[in-house]
Amino acid sequence: MRKDQAGLYIHIPFCKSKCGYCSFYSIKSLNLIPDFIDALNKEMKFYSELFTSFDTVYLGGGTPSLLSPQQLETILKTVGKFYRIDPHAEFTIEVNPGDVSLEYFRALRFLGINRLNIGIQSFDNSLLKFLGRRHSANDALASMKAARDAGFSNIGLDLIYGVQHQNIKSWENTLQKAITLKPEHISCYQLSLGQKTPLYQICQEQGMKLPSNEQQAKYFFTTSEILENAGYLHYEVSNFARQESLKSKHNMKYWQHAPYLGLGPAAHSFLRNKRWWNKSAVTRYIRDIFQDKIPVEDMENLTPAQLQFEALFLALRTHTGIDLNLYKTKYAIDLLEDKKSIIGSLINNNFLEIKNGFLRPTLAGMAVADSLALI
Repeated sequence: MRKDQAGLYIHIPFCKSKCGYCSFYSIKSLNLIPDFIDALNKEMKFYSELFTSFDTVYLGGGTPSLLSPQQLETILKTVGKFYRIDPHAEFTIEVNPGDVSLEYFRALRFLGINRLNIGIQSFDNSLLKFLGRRHSANDALASMKAARDAGFSNIGLDLIYGVQHQNIKSWENTLQKAITLKPEHISCYQLSLGQKTPLYQICQEQGMKLPSNEQQAKYFFTTSEILENAGYLHYEVSNFARQESLKSKHNMKYWQHAPYLGLGPAAHSFLRNKRWWNKSAVTRYIRDIFQDKIPVEDMENLTPAQLQFEALFLALRTHTGIDLNLYKTKYAIDLLEDKKSIIGSLINNNFLEIKNGFLRPTLAGMAVADSLALI
């Protein structure tokens, strides 16, 4: 996989029900799926000259596993028609444990999909209900077994911590349960609630509070310790891989400031110094495309200063950190000289370190990664 090669993201904006914490765009009405697929296939043609090839493809949502194998095949055939996909591409789809079966996973394998991201979130049925998830703990276990039986050897699990009624001990049990399943990748996200989410409103009405900063730190360090002791690499703030080759290659593109094309409602794209994003409404998205209009909501041209900041912000979320020589070549800035005092202070306080020409966060630094880029 080339760092400078583009990645393709396709947003499938449909869900049978909305999870209470989810801020991603989706709708519960499924009757628009056929028109959406027609529009999506047409949108691909719009960008066939701007982007020509990809070495990662990621189907996210929403709930992509609501689509039938035949619907997915239609989409993927169009991808192959307009773009070159690397023969060794990482090809991921997000799935809900309650929607899948051995037959469905076999169909995905037949279509060339080689990586799964299963939205388990928890093995505690009461927490799943609180979060608004449709599946049960048994569904989660069954989906993992079916995926293995279908031949998938690259599976990622999503888990959430910091949930109401959860404590460190129950979270430790969740991690140990996940480890016994031997997934190649584990993502552990701290619960955050946008003000427009239903769960935010419930928490406000009932006086529920998210964990304090001290409790959040406890969850973070506990997560890292348990998973690293189990042999996982803590390579990004929320992400762990069983080995280097099993990192999420698609998500690495975001953190490495590589180009990517986003298709579907609300999807974002990035190329050189430009970022743009699609309208967050399926009906408007479909209408525009059927009128031969690109369904872009807005775009921005990033200044050199913005590009520098983003490169630093994204890289310092990862264990690899920022390549100091490459940063100097690309932005004509010697970070160690330009930010000598504050970088020295962060190194002395064990938030940053320099290793093999990279400025990178320590574990304590990763815990406050969003603040590090402010250097």
